[in-house]
Amino acid sequence: MRWSAAGRADVAAAFDPGVRLGVGHVVSQRRRARLLRAVVDPDAPSDGHPFDLAVVRGLGEVDLSASVTVLSGDNGSGKSTLVEAIAVAAGFNPEGGSRNLRFATEHTHSDLHHHLSLRWRGQHEWGWFLRAESFYAMATHVQRDGDLRGGFGDLHEVSHGESFLDLALGRFLRPGLYVLDEPEAALSIHGQMVLARLIAESVEVGGQFIIATHSPFLLAYPGATVYELDDQGITPVAFDELAATSLWRRFLDDPEHFYQQLLDP
Repeated sequence: MRWSAAGRADVAAAFDPGVRLGVGHVVSQRRRARLLRAVVDPDAPSDGHPFDLAVVRGLGEVDLSASVTVLSGDNGSGKSTLVEAIAVAAGFNPEGGSRNLRFATEHTHSDLHHHLSLRWRGQHEWGWFLRAESFYAMATHVQRDGDLRGGFGDLHEVSHGESFLDLALGRFLRPGLYVLDEPEAALSIHGQMVLARLIAESVEVGGQFIIATHSPFLLAYPGATVYELDDQGITPVAFDELAATSLWRRFLDDPEHFYQQLLDP
C-alpha cells in the first residue's frame, strides 16, 4: 500500500474492523516468543547518567510481558533512555532499524544496555527499533544502500508521517519485537489511528510492542500495560491515573481558562 495515493481511504479503514491493513501469518499463543522482563544488573554503576535517573535507580526489574507496554513520563524522566537500552540489549541498531540494519551518525546512546539483562520466552527472530529523532538518518541510509532500497521504496519522497506509516506497514505485520520511541512525533491523530490498527493486527499475528510516548491516544491503547516514570521511579498505573491524562482533560475541558491560568501573571 502506498499512503500518498490512498491516505484518506486508509484513515477511514482504521474505523472499519472488516478492513485489514495487511496480511500476516498468525502464530499460536503457545508458540509465540515473548520478551518477559528487563533486569538492571546488581553491579550497575550508581552515579552518572543514566544511572542517576530515578527510573534506573528504582528499576530492579520491569515486567514487559504484555503484548503492548507503554511508558509515560515528562521530558527527562528516562522514557527514551530506557526503551533505547531495551532495544540495544535486544540487538537492534541504536539509531533505529532491525538487527541487520547497521548505520551510525553519532554515538549518543547511553551505556545502560551493558547493564540491562533481558529475560525471554523464546526470542523474536524479527523486530524493529523505530525512533523519531533518527528516522531521517535511517531513511537516508536505506536510500543509499542499493540492496535495501528496493524493499522500502523512497522514504524521502513523502512526508515524515507517510514514510513512517509506509515503513510500519511493510515491517510490523509479522511476529516480532517492535520498540517505538515517541512515534507520535511523526503522526497526526489520524496517523496514530492507523498505527493503532497496525499494532492490533501485528499483535494478532505475534507482534509485541514497547512504546515510549507522550500521546494520550497511544497511552490509552486497550489492554496495554502502562508505566509512569517520574522522580519516584517507574510505577504501573491505569490510564485514568496518569498525570498527563489529568492535564490533558483539564485543558480540553476549557482551553481558554487553562491558558489564562498558565499565562496570566
